Amino acid sequence: MPFPSSPRTRSGPRRRSLLAVGSTALALAGCTAGTEDPGGRSDGQSAAERRARARAARDSEGLVERYDAVIAARPALAGLLRPLREEAARHARAFGADRRKTPSPTAPSAPPSSAPSPDSPVSPSAAAVPGNDREALAVLAAAERELADRRAGTLLHVPGELARLLASVAAAGAAHVYLLTEGGV
Repeated sequence: MPFPSSPRTRSGPRRRSLLAVGSTALALAGCTAGTEDPGGRSDGQSAAERRARARAARDSEGLVERYDAVIAARPALAGLLRPLREEAARHARAFGADRRKTPSPTAPSAPPSSAPSPDSPVSPSAAAVPGNDREALAVLAAAERELADRRAGTLLHVPGELARLLASVAAAGAAHVYLLTEGGV
């Protein structure tokens, strides 16, 4: 004997309909979230993020100046230091630094500035390069280490994309420390 079909009538929308509408609503919300910009900036960066980027750019520029000073004073180290210096210049540009301050690898290096940022790992006495190669490398390694540590400490206080950039640049700084202390000489 066949069972009679039960005429269950569904009240309300079906599960598939809800899933389709729900995912569409989420997609639309994701596409429109953050398009309003109360700060007047079209790139969506907060003031704190802009300050963090500007500081990171200044710090990288200060590091470039430190490399320039050591390369000028210790030309024998130029082969080792130029690639690290150029990477620091790329980091500065990635953070939004003025391209004129961090020349490309094909442009001649600018003379070191005598007035680095007060928050920079490069002190005002940065122009004084130690008298021998080992000490000069140690000073650069200390500046790289301090900056990498500070950037790693900043990660928790900045939004996602900037945090990823800071983490990447901090890791590169740690690699520079290794090359300057153990891998380079």
